[in-house]
Amino acid sequence: MNPFFVPEAELHSRVAKVQQEMITAKIEGLLVIQRADLFYFSGTAQNGMLYIPAEGPPLLAIKRYFPRARQESRLDSVIAIDSIRQLPDLLRSHYGKLPAVLALELDVLPVNDCEFYRRLLGKRKIVDGSPAILKVRERKSKWEIRQMEATAELSRRTFDYMRGAIRAGISEMAFAGMYEAAARKLGHGGKLRTRHFQSEGYPWHVLSGENGGRVGMLDSPFSGQGTSPAFPSGAGHRKLRENEPILVDFGAVLNGYHIDETRMFAIGSMPAKAKDACLAAIDIHNEVIAAVKPGMTTGAVYERSVAEARKRGYTETYLGPPGFKVRFVGHGIGVELIEPPFLAEGKTDVLEPGMTIALEPKLCFEGEFAAGIESVFRVTDTGARLISSAPVDIFLC
Repeated sequence: MNPFFVPEAELHSRVAKVQQEMITAKIEGLLVIQRADLFYFSGTAQNGMLYIPAEGPPLLAIKRYFPRARQESRLDSVIAIDSIRQLPDLLRSHYGKLPAVLALELDVLPVNDCEFYRRLLGKRKIVDGSPAILKVRERKSKWEIRQMEATAELSRRTFDYMRGAIRAGISEMAFAGMYEAAARKLGHGGKLRTRHFQSEGYPWHVLSGENGGRVGMLDSPFSGQGTSPAFPSGAGHRKLRENEPILVDFGAVLNGYHIDETRMFAIGSMPAKAKDACLAAIDIHNEVIAAVKPGMTTGAVYERSVAEARKRGYTETYLGPPGFKVRFVGHGIGVELIEPPFLAEGKTDVLEPGMTIALEPKLCFEGEFAAGIESVFRVTDTGARLISSAPVDIFLC
């Protein structure tokens, strides 16, 4: 069996879990269309839709391309369709009726698409199925953890490449292109999946010197320069220089599973102010992970990170400059780059074993530089353990 194929038992377990959420929410049927969700529940990202009833087996209907979907998905019922308009007849023939309460992924489905399905299926009550989907996706299985560990190894090898390839005189964008090409040779999928329609996942977030102190459109302590006003974030045209802090925030994806990591670089040496800030970020990172326990709220983890920054004298620059601070220090990660739970101010979600989270304590010295680190950890039965395998360190090259 292809090692990238999602095992049958894995798919059946996921469907059973979301059916329990559907029963609790009084949802009779869930139509899964969005690509990451479709892959998660069916094992294929071919063009189609998955119908999950509150009870009974799901039905995967593929418009294009059926032979690959049939090979990739371990679900029992996989059929080819010519048109989405066949959906009502398919549901009647497989389940005897249409659901009175139908859930769609309303957080991501365009309004026009939602109206199309509403008209197609008649007078159904339409509700949001995304909370049930995301709730099931929060806790990762052993198989999923292994996928993320493989992605973390790809990321570690890419950071190793960066350490040997980085040099003064090339632009941020040129350096990003070099390491992205190296990562693709290792199997990087290229596209980072993000859920919100305004989010854009990209792996070329290189911020050198004063570009690290540029605040911008991103919900992040810093945005960098970007290539133009049309894409004003990430790597830009500034050339890398010796003896300055260089932040690389690298998103990796392999077989649909993401890892999000940040490491600091310097060519030659790093100025004392920047080095102290980088070491403080590492200390915050380590203290927070050591403090994580199942049952802890995500808001409490955020507050612990803020307290650690305050203890080290970095309240003003932590998570952004005054007036532009972000109110989170981490996010869930898996088949999407950013997913629940969120380590954010005031959040009361409870950490549970199997959750996988990207922790990113970062500092912005506006107009000067950025400092920070980001690693992915999983919540265990007793605490937390890193999935990331890149050294938790400053890379002096």
